[in-house]
Amino acid sequence: MVHQIPLTEKPSGGCGCGHAHDESAPELDVRAIPHAIRHATVFGALSAIPSGRSLVLVAPHDPKPLLAQIAEREQGTIAVTYLDEGPETWRLRLTRA
Repeated sequence: MVHQIPLTEKPSGGCGCGHAHDESAPELDVRAIPHAIRHATVFGALSAIPSGRSLVLVAPHDPKPLLAQIAEREQGTIAVTYLDEGPETWRLRLTRA
């Protein structure tokens, strides 16, 4: 079975892909991603976010263990802002400094 990663981005410009893009943050809804690969998926998506840009993470719980891993891996270069805090869905903006 193939799982599609629900990473959505509205059109913007400047990535070099040949398509127009706006400046909104892409949203990664990890609720549909198998738990075994969820953190790795977030790390991969986060690595694609350039300096000054953000990724909105949607999770089924407060992702404190993931945030600790991100802080360790990224060494303080990612700022976290909670947009929604449950009880069923958490949305966080992860911004690269």
